[in-house]
Amino acid sequence: MKKLIPILFLAIIAITTFSSCELNDDNKINYHFELIPTESAVFPESFVVGRTYTIKVYYKRPTSCHFFDGFYYEKNLNVRTIAIQTSVIHDNSCTTLNEEPVEATFDFMPTNEGSYIFKFFKGKDQYGQNLFIEYEVPVVLQ
Repeated sequence: MKKLIPILFLAIIAITTFSSCELNDDNKINYHFELIPTESAVFPESFVVGRTYTIKVYYKRPTSCHFFDGFYYEKNLNVRTIAIQTSVIHDNSCTTLNEEPVEATFDFMPTNEGSYIFKFFKGKDQYGQNLFIEYEVPVVLQ
């Protein structure tokens, strides 16, 4: 019985603590994720297996409410499909931007020989099909 009292006491404290917490919706930020088009990317002429390369990617922020949130990245054998992912804040004061492209980078290390094909999301065509900019980079022996 003596061992049960401290356990009950801790359980009551935990229940009281968690049930008294209240989230304030006034400070809630509404946002969603959105993939935006890539303008261009910069690659070396070739890769060497096992070396790490920093790849530069350029994109334009569509509005003042779009913020870089990383890369969507999918790999299939030696093909890499990549898109710029943004967080878009829901705010009535968003303005359309007409700025120069912004740079983002990611590191890439080839693990096998052959060529790597990088497909960057460029937007959608009139039928809603994804469009891509493609870069092919050969891997050379060192």
